[in-house]
Amino acid sequence: MKSAQPTERNLAVIKWLTFLMFMMFAMTTDAVGVIIPQVIKEFHLNMTVAGAFQYATMSGIAFAGFFLGYLADKLGRKKAIILGLVLFALNSYLFAVGSSFLFFLALLMISGTAIGIFKTGALALIGDITRSTTEHTATMNTVEGFFAVGAIIGPATVAHFLAIGASWKWLYVIAGTICGVLIVTASSVTYPQSTRSVESVDLKRTMAMMRNPYALGFSGVIFLYVAVESAVYVWMPTLLSAYHGSATFVAAYAISIFFVLRAAGRFLGSWMLARLNWAAVAALFSLAILLCFVSSMIRGISITVFLLPLSGLFMSVLYPTINSKGISCFRKAEHGAIAGVILFFTCAAAVVGPLAMGAVSDSFGSPQYGFILATGLAGLLFISLLLNWIVNPTRQILQQLDVTEYRVADTHGTALQE
Repeated sequence: MKSAQPTERNLAVIKWLTFLMFMMFAMTTDAVGVIIPQVIKEFHLNMTVAGAFQYATMSGIAFAGFFLGYLADKLGRKKAIILGLVLFALNSYLFAVGSSFLFFLALLMISGTAIGIFKTGALALIGDITRSTTEHTATMNTVEGFFAVGAIIGPATVAHFLAIGASWKWLYVIAGTICGVLIVTASSVTYPQSTRSVESVDLKRTMAMMRNPYALGFSGVIFLYVAVESAVYVWMPTLLSAYHGSATFVAAYAISIFFVLRAAGRFLGSWMLARLNWAAVAALFSLAILLCFVSSMIRGISITVFLLPLSGLFMSVLYPTINSKGISCFRKAEHGAIAGVILFFTCAAAVVGPLAMGAVSDSFGSPQYGFILATGLAGLLFISLLLNWIVNPTRQILQQLDVTEYRVADTHGTALQE
């Protein structure tokens, strides 16, 4: 039996629900850099072992994205989102009673799995609430803008707790409480109709998607981008620790400046990409990132202290734009599965990139060599996006899906209410 279509007010609530979901989980995932030094002291660990706090979460998200992403298509967006949020909330409260490193690692794995479930549901939902592939990209930039805001709030919250002598674990209790509000909201609103696939919706379909050139192409570009971005927020503090010039204030707050510029750029990107050619914007911004890295390597740390934080402004639109276009190359009934595949490569890059940079830096005795590797990856990213702008391989498929999935399907589609 079909329910009534959601009202404009309901759609506005759904959008804000999506925005706040991304902000909430970013508070935990991007605060790990501030938490790890406390974990090292608390459990007397070395950096390699303590780094598992980052890898456990990313591994959980990657696992859920690839192996459970199809749940957003099979169960429906609403059920997948609520399932993931409930698991995340319950798991977050368990941090308050934990006291061992291995216990916390297990919780972080579960937390990552929960994020992977509700994030793929939310990414698929964006296709249901937008009216074109262009609007999809603009909305994705706004969503990721709220993620970037959460990336600022989380570390600041942990820093405040530590300053007053409280435990970092309270961050997860706060996130769990916010998640509870989101669960109530998600349960009470009417979701838009979403077309169901007549094909079998299971892991086999996700595996088959790995042979699709659009899935592989966008996943590969996402991998390059995330490896470059993670180079900055993971290793920039280590690189700048040797800085002793006049811009010590900038060096001390380099990560915060990077995150603020990334957040501001994503909200600006939401407006910009609704009006400009996305391929041109992506190519030009990737060139700006490459120039920031190349100039930093050539001119040395005196210019690096300014250019690497500045790169956050140019990185801002790339991830949500590439992610959006990758998802938009598929039918709405497949958005959960493709979002999961791209999410898998996102998390794989967030693990492999910093690990490779750390290994290179250790081998040659300086973090600068790790950034030389990152500069090479930034070069590959620019070449990929430049070729995409010139060749424009997705033009036809995006135009076709604009008609079949957004305009025609909105009026004539045989959709089932979730």
